[in-house]
Amino acid sequence: MYRFLLSRQWVILTLVSLLLIPTMIRLGIWQMHRYEERSARNQLVADALSADPVPVEKMTSPGHTVTTNERYHAVTAKGHFDTDDEVVVRRRTNSDDEVGYHVLTPFVLNDGKVVLVNRGWIPADGASQTAFPKVPAPPKGEITVTGRLMPDETTAASGIKNLKGLPDRMVMLINSEQQAQRLGVQVLGGYLAQTAPEPKGDTPELMGKPGNEDAALNYAYAYQWWLFSIGVPIGWVVLVRRELRDRRAAEAEETTEETEPATV
Repeated sequence: MYRFLLSRQWVILTLVSLLLIPTMIRLGIWQMHRYEERSARNQLVADALSADPVPVEKMTSPGHTVTTNERYHAVTAKGHFDTDDEVVVRRRTNSDDEVGYHVLTPFVLNDGKVVLVNRGWIPADGASQTAFPKVPAPPKGEITVTGRLMPDETTAASGIKNLKGLPDRMVMLINSEQQAQRLGVQVLGGYLAQTAPEPKGDTPELMGKPGNEDAALNYAYAYQWWLFSIGVPIGWVVLVRRELRDRRAAEAEETTEETEPATV
């Protein structure tokens, strides 16, 4: 009765089932790795956000690459804003997905070095995309700025193309090396996403806190794949039993037809 398992159709079905089981198990393991990676990143972000602010000079320096462990760490900078060399970062969105600019202002420290400060988002309400927008002025004189330390933006990391030939005082990426070349001064690696002091009139709109990655979703996906891997052999057995039942029923029907007396 089980010879049908040697048919081409059933051999292929059995082989596919045998391939699906380890594939689904591996997919579940991969999802668990993703869960662990996202959980670890979420913990790093939480630790950085809850850490006490430290002077920016202790976290970065000219040419320094901000690491994953340093990202989002609260830092302070004492000095003054240089609005003459201020630029805006094109094609940035706010929390409502409105397209505008990020305001990037050099902040001159007391030792003469510069740290870039992203003062927040402003709308693109100018007459054209080539005209420099109206930017609210920052506080004048010596102040202390607090912000989250962020790594330099690159095309590889952000997917944003670093377009050439942009209008004056407009950039696509926040990159300390590029700004150091433009300004001709020493610029600390990375930049600050300003959190304090809050701007007058709530503009520029300060950057919001980073959200947690949905690690729980990967956890659920892992168990989903493993349940699928259990379901494959169960489904195979169900199909075999159904095929066997249908064949027995067909044989019984043939036997009945053969034993029935001929009608005169």
